Amino acid sequence: MERARPLARRPLVTLLTAAALAASGLTALTSAARAADADLARNGGFESALDGWTCTAGTTVTSPVHSGTTALKATPAGADNARCAQTVSVRPDSQYTLSGYVQGTYVYLGASGTGTTDVSTWAQSAPAWQQLTTTFRTGPSTTKVTIYTHGWYGTGAYHADDISLTGPGGETGQPPAAPGGLKTGPVTSSGVALSWSPVPGATGYAVYRDGTKVSTVTGTSTTVTGLTPSTAYSFQVTAVNDAGESARSATVTATTAQRPDDGGSSDLPAHALVGYLHASFANGSGYTRMADVPDSWDVIDLAFGEPTSVTSGDIRFERCPVAECPNVESDAEFKAAIKAKQAAGKKVLISIGGQNGQVQLTTTAARDKFVSSVSAIIDEYGLDGLDIDFEGHSLSLNADDTDFKNPKTPVIVNLVSAVKTLKAKYGADFVLTMAPETFFVQLGYQYYGTGKWGGQDPRAGAYLPVIHALRDDLTLLHVQDYNSGPIMGLDNQYHSMGGADFHIAMTDMLLTGFPVAGDANNVFPPLRPDQVAIGMPASTNAGNGHVSPAEVTKTLNCLTKKSDCGSYATHGTWPALRGLMTWSINWDRYSNWEFQKHFDAYFG
Repeated sequence: MERARPLARRPLVTLLTAAALAASGLTALTSAARAADADLARNGGFESALDGWTCTAGTTVTSPVHSGTTALKATPAGADNARCAQTVSVRPDSQYTLSGYVQGTYVYLGASGTGTTDVSTWAQSAPAWQQLTTTFRTGPSTTKVTIYTHGWYGTGAYHADDISLTGPGGETGQPPAAPGGLKTGPVTSSGVALSWSPVPGATGYAVYRDGTKVSTVTGTSTTVTGLTPSTAYSFQVTAVNDAGESARSATVTATTAQRPDDGGSSDLPAHALVGYLHASFANGSGYTRMADVPDSWDVIDLAFGEPTSVTSGDIRFERCPVAECPNVESDAEFKAAIKAKQAAGKKVLISIGGQNGQVQLTTTAARDKFVSSVSAIIDEYGLDGLDIDFEGHSLSLNADDTDFKNPKTPVIVNLVSAVKTLKAKYGADFVLTMAPETFFVQLGYQYYGTGKWGGQDPRAGAYLPVIHALRDDLTLLHVQDYNSGPIMGLDNQYHSMGGADFHIAMTDMLLTGFPVAGDANNVFPPLRPDQVAIGMPASTNAGNGHVSPAEVTKTLNCLTKKSDCGSYATHGTWPALRGLMTWSINWDRYSNWEFQKHFDAYFG
């Protein structure tokens, strides 16, 4: 069902009357009042990218522009109207004029939090630049208002430029002084602790790593995580208040420690091949016995352990019955084959979830049952660890859960707790992998949960708090770069399945890190390259998004050698990228082992 369209245009006589009233009101302003007026909008011409603005789906472009060199381009999608907003300090009981130039269909310009009547104006159709203007008066105690622009649901991209808010400036005071006393604390292979002296008048602090803002905090200490072992980094801190940001502090440097030999991933080969084995069901690819899996496969995920009910937390692993899989081996043969694989240095994991295995740990009882039932499977078959393949509606964020670093949704919190318990039980040798879909990870660059204004899919980006909380325990993340819609990359362009470009853009996001929901103050830190493998279908039969061996080569060349990159510019080169994951071993066998053979040929 289509959303309701905006109200029709008002009659011309109404507009003329309003214009006349506005003109008379402006004429009534005294010369002294005019002299005190100023343009209060920060970066209204978008010449400094999106500095000052918070956008759900915005970027800057060099054409078309109304003036200067750049303008805003924002694209509504689904339940998002591509809103860009900023909060401005104003004076109580004062008159303001909001103005801006727009292009597009159903483009809005407005102000909220005025303390009187919130206002907005819009252009139904603006094929060329069109100026929008509205006025308002602040309430007797209003000191801040939010100005915004947005499009309309389901329509195309809109453009905005030269947005101004004219009126008397608020009492903003002065930015605080730069912090002093910045020093490093404990250093690990993936994190550096920082602390500094408090600054009078500061309401928060921004932390910079190698010149890039990576987080904001309210206290005077933090730990920067997601770092690469044995790597030198530089850090600075600024103090922040309503008036702005201070100059940066003096720089401190630290070199991360070597990665400990924890057995979780360091005993994998430098480049590993990961695959899912249909162990509990048959389909068009046929059943493959564990003993028949070639030695090229370094990690074998048993698909799947599934719950007795969605919220029970009680996970069961049932091997494929003879009626469905005539060539299935006995339990004794299956367990013996697992031991043989492990003796050859391979890892065999139980994968929980899959397309049909919805798992929602809504209670602590379900969490505890998850731990005990997964432990029973691991112990019975002598497995090396766990693969989390939660799909569908397994992970979803509550409306008030907006910070991926501090989740409070029960299904998220309980899953993290359960996995940490399993890790503690089995120790350093426990292998932990995850296979989320792009919707739950990279889509978080644009959308996180229901969003600040509601209306978004609560599952958007819902894997991010799980990955972040478990990043120090995580052996491998292999996002499913298949069965995916278009996803916006760090170049603010949409990328679609079917070629190397999609894999390059999606993997670059994991290895570079990205602001969640476009918030530069809330950055998902990069993962180590040895923690990342690229998920691909083994054949056209295995899933949407299959790419040819030639495109796989381009992907690997770009990410590990910075060659064959095409139009997407990566933010680094990662020769330590762990490898490839595929759905599935069975489908690769069906296709004469094309995926495996190409991996072997590339990595040797």
